[in-house]
Parts: sequence; structure tokens; C-alpha cells
Amino acid sequence: MKKALLIAYHFPPIRVSSGIQRTLSLTRYLNEHDWQPSVLSIAPRAYEKVSDDQLADVPAHIEVKRAAGWDTARHLSISGRYLRFMAMPDRWISWLFGGIAYGLSMIRKNKPDVIWSTYPIATAHLIGLVLHRLTGIPWVADCRDSMTEEDYPTNPSQRKIYQWIEKQAVKRASRIIFTTQGTRQMYMTRYPQVEPSRFVVIPNGYDEEIFLAAEQQLVKKSAEGGKLTLVHSGVLYPSERDPTAFFDALSELKQEGKISADRLNIVLRATGHDNIFQPMLKELSIDDLVSLAPGVAYIEALQEMLSVDGLLLFQAANCNHQVPAKLYEYLRSGKPIFSLTDKDGNTAETIRESGIDDIVDLTNKDEIKKGLIGFIDQLDKGTAQVADVDITASYSRQALVAKFAKVFDDGVYL
Repeated sequence: MKKALLIAYHFPPIRVSSGIQRTLSLTRYLNEHDWQPSVLSIAPRAYEKVSDDQLADVPAHIEVKRAAGWDTARHLSISGRYLRFMAMPDRWISWLFGGIAYGLSMIRKNKPDVIWSTYPIATAHLIGLVLHRLTGIPWVADCRDSMTEEDYPTNPSQRKIYQWIEKQAVKRASRIIFTTQGTRQMYMTRYPQVEPSRFVVIPNGYDEEIFLAAEQQLVKKSAEGGKLTLVHSGVLYPSERDPTAFFDALSELKQEGKISADRLNIVLRATGHDNIFQPMLKELSIDDLVSLAPGVAYIEALQEMLSVDGLLLFQAANCNHQVPAKLYEYLRSGKPIFSLTDKDGNTAETIRESGIDDIVDLTNKDEIKKGLIGFIDQLDKGTAQVADVDITASYSRQALVAKFAKVFDDGVYL
């Protein structure tokens, strides 16, 4: 078998929902395509939250090395303060040194044919870059989303470092991978001198085996008092997934007597910003309608998606070239989806391609009100749209790993 060295900050036992799934799927399915992966990650102490719920999903035969590294803000600060260079390009820059040493050791031992590193932790790409430069082994940079934009990162010094890393990746990596066509187009415009075939799109997806396990363990629950339950699963960013207009719409609909807590239950699971949203819910008197729920194990989150009446998706226009990773799990759940996003973005495009058009403008309160009432009516009548099964199947991690294997093959034989 050919061999691949995977460099990823997000890997079990870190407790996140979608961030680890891309790398985890490569460890599970690459060998079906004649590739044997090994993983270089960071020591678990660097993670703010850990959980062992997905450790069992890492195949026993996969070699996983965890190099020393610290979170500058938590481990290297004094009274919460630290010098800015200690967190450049990110708070895990200390991982660079151990990562290079461990990486070289793994390369000497395993002799990989390709090095793959994955963003959004920029230090992972730095490790991939250095190992590529030291060994000459082809490097594939999985950027997923754009590394830089006109105002991102917001700190100018950090943005310059990100831009340098990005330029190095574009110059030296055999392939650059993104999750959407919008991001690929952004980079083709930004780097017109680069052969377009080097920019590749492999979207996020869902793991069919994990979904099947979730379905087998699912305990069917009857609706509480006949209530409809809608769930948003995962982080709600105050800017990129701003629920303000949605909250305002709920408040007005409640005042108009069109919805009530006796009939509707909305769960926002693991928003990451409960301290911001809870006062808003209370001020608008919708804290009886909307509950802020804590994070749960990944398989439990999937079971919740499978058991509720409908799912909520938020994505702002400033992320039109991105698609939330959770959308693919939503599609696989087979549940109706009420999407609050810009209708011209990649998120809306992906939703429509799946056969669903319950899409409203995230910022338009009146459109949200009308759309939500219509969505609830469809749920009551059993006529709400769900994703096309064949289209959904194309987003299975097993199908997507075949695309990674082809990228690796192409990178090796350039």
C-alpha cells in the first residue's frame, strides 16, 4: 500500500462535532483505496474540552502520534496575558517544534508517499510545509475554507502570517483542497497564475457507519405533549450565524398568537455563545419557546437529529462561499430542514440541489415569520420536504474518501 502522513490538530479525544470527522474518515476508509494512513496530532492537554466518545472510531491498526504542544492562552499566559508573538499564527504554535520532530521520525519509519495537513489550525500547515521542504515528499494542503480574506484574520500581523502560509501552500503543495466551489473560485481569482486543476473541491459529509450505529441505538420518543421540536445542532456564531432576526420573528409570532410554547419547542444545542443569547431570549420573552442545551457526545447529537421533527440551519451572507459541515448530517438524517441563509450562497445552492427549498433570508424578520409558519404547517400535515436519498449518498464519507485517494495519487505522480 501507498502511505499517507496526516497532520491534524482536531482528532479524538478533542470534543468537537464536525472538526474531527474529515480526518477520522480518512483513517477509517483510506485503506479501501490502497492507502495506509498514520496520524500526527497534538497532545490532548492542548484541547480545551476532551471526550472519549469517538476514540473507538479510530481503527486499532492506525498509528497515531501526539507531539507536545500547548494552548498559549491557557498554559503559557500570566494572569491571562501573553506576548502576541506567542500566538502567531495561532495559540498552538508551540506544537510546531514537536510536530516537526515527530513528523520526521514517522517519515523515517513509515516512508510516506504523501503528506496531508488540514486547516483551520494554521500550525498544522506550517508543520506540513516544513516536513515537505525537508524531505521533498509531496504535500497536499486541505484548507477546507479560505485561510485569508480582506478582513480575516482581523489582526493585521496575524493576517500577514496567514497570507504567507497560504502563499507557500499555493506555491509548494501539489494540491489545495477546499470544501466548496465558492472558495475554489475565490482562490482561482486570487492566484490566476496557478493551474486550476491544483485547486480541488471535496465537501464535508457524513459517516454512514456512525449514522447506522446511531439509528440502531435510537430510542423512539413520543412528542412531549404533542409539541413540534426543532433543533439547531452546534455553534451559533453571533456574526456568521446571527439568530437575532430569528429571535425577533419568534417574539412577534408569539405576541400575535401564532406560536406558543404549548405547541413548539426549539432547541439550540451547544451554541458556544449561551451567555450572549440567553439575555436576548429573556428580553424578548421567548425563553419558554427556545432552550439553550449543552453539548452532547457526537452519536447522541446524531440521534437527536434523527428523532426531532425538523432541523434549523443558520448561515450569513458573509459566508456565502462556505457550507456548514452539519448540513450534510442534516441531509442524511432525512428530516425536514428550515434554512436561514442567503439564497445566492453555496449553502442555499447545496440545499436546493438536495431537493429542499425551505430557505429564508437570515436577516429578514418578516420573511422568517412567513416561512416558519409555512414550515410548521408542512410538518403538521406531513408534507415537509426532505433531501433526495441519491444526492445525499454522494456526501457519505466513504464516497468522499475515494476522492481524497485520487488527489493523493495525483499528487504523488505529478
